[in-house]
Amino acid sequence: MTVAILAFVSVFLLIASAGLILFYRQTAIKRIAAIVTQGQSHATLGSTLRSTGASIGSMVKQFERVVPKSQAEASVTQQRLIRAGYRKDSAISFFYGSKVAVPLVLCLVVFFSGLAHSNLFAYVVAAGLGYLAPDFWLSRRIKIRQVAIRLALPDILDMLVICVEAGLGLDQATARTAQELGAAHPALCEEFGIVVLEQNAGRSRSEAWKHLAERTDVDNVRSLVSTLIQAEQYGTSVSKTLRTHSDTLRTQRIQQVEEQAAKTTVKLIFPLVFFIFPCLFLVTLGPAVITMADSFKNFFH
Repeated sequence: MTVAILAFVSVFLLIASAGLILFYRQTAIKRIAAIVTQGQSHATLGSTLRSTGASIGSMVKQFERVVPKSQAEASVTQQRLIRAGYRKDSAISFFYGSKVAVPLVLCLVVFFSGLAHSNLFAYVVAAGLGYLAPDFWLSRRIKIRQVAIRLALPDILDMLVICVEAGLGLDQATARTAQELGAAHPALCEEFGIVVLEQNAGRSRSEAWKHLAERTDVDNVRSLVSTLIQAEQYGTSVSKTLRTHSDTLRTQRIQQVEEQAAKTTVKLIFPLVFFIFPCLFLVTLGPAVITMADSFKNFFH
């Protein structure tokens, strides 16, 4: 198995090197000439690594053309990538390119590991799993980011309340909160920074906050946006609204923890029945069963 893995890694590196040489020959020649003339400095090494990474990324992008997709599907994928935190234009190209590159890699793993044994079904399974793997990974990234946003929202609201009660407007408080809590809660502060940029670009406050709810797709954020829009329309106090909403979110978090704690009694039934009870029966009834078996053996003999 170790020999097969080493062989696969070696062949994969050779294929990748050959692809780089074939598709980016002139770029590689210029890079080698620059390295020879300038010496082996750290700056040159770093730039070389970055250039190589960009070249590999460009190769992965070429696979995007193979995947058939409609404009609506590409739009939905772009929205999912934004929810996962990937906003660059090249993200969708990398995503669709990975839907071709990952199946190829898995098929190579199946071929060199000897799992197939001339069985076409193994290659079909590997290609199917490789095609679906980027979607599963993206869904997982979206869920992780949404959980981080949901957990960070009460702290962000507390900071907003402090800034508003200190005399700042809601827009300035949003910018200040995104600046101060960027290290502690980067995901939500990044979204708040986009809200500030949209408002500076000329969008209205309600539109900017609605876009925040659409980008994050978190229920707590949607309720916060609705509350702020209503407070703006009816002229109620923003600080009181934010404080009330923050207290509500903390109460909901406590209730969720209590709900999860109450579910543990039901979830413990299955390990008790399938793992603990058989061991108890074996320890308590095992000697009695052995004694009874010996007694019946002596009785019949």
